[in-house]
Amino acid sequence: MRTATPCARRTSVRRPAASVLAAVVLFAGVQMSGGASGAYADDVPSTPPGTESTLPPPEVDGNSPGLKMRDGATLAPAKVLPLISIVESEGGEERREETSQNLKFALQAEVLFGKDSAKLTPEANARIAAIAEEIKKQNATKVRVFGFTDNLGSSAHGDVLSKQRADAVHKVLSPMLASGGITYEIRGYGEQYPIADNSTEEGRKKNRRVEVSFPRG
Repeated sequence: MRTATPCARRTSVRRPAASVLAAVVLFAGVQMSGGASGAYADDVPSTPPGTESTLPPPEVDGNSPGLKMRDGATLAPAKVLPLISIVESEGGEERREETSQNLKFALQAEVLFGKDSAKLTPEANARIAAIAEEIKKQNATKVRVFGFTDNLGSSAHGDVLSKQRADAVHKVLSPMLASGGITYEIRGYGEQYPIADNSTEEGRKKNRRVEVSFPRG
């Protein structure tokens, strides 16, 4: 583990056969007197995963005279974010991201649907059922189902298709959890928030996905 300077982040990567990525993020926030600390609150609108920067942090000279806080500002205590463990299948068809607070499953669209379609394949039910069992195991009461596409075609088409695919997964998932009293958040983000390079087919394939996330029990 490497310790980051304030407002910087470091990522350590291991890649065994199953392609596992673990990341620990440390940061110190800036708290303005009379203002909010900027800490994450679960009741604010969801921010889809994949938006965090993967670039290395810039080098910072802690003695630089230009590094001055605004009058009245103080450094908030340093915080350590939960360990993030990401396990991805060899071809990237399935991805599991786990922290101490949340679980997230991402399935490539090709695993669930035909090309440019929102109709689930016969094989999709078994994969969705496996996620349903995990939701039951965690006693989750809130589930998010987000759809994403690559950047091919029009943005409007991607927005519609990604929402249709998220709706299709929800339609199958919900009856499997009928006894749970669960609330759902269903969204289609189209080509927003890619997790891979859209300039290659391999990257676009990873970006065409449906993600199901929920809090750990």
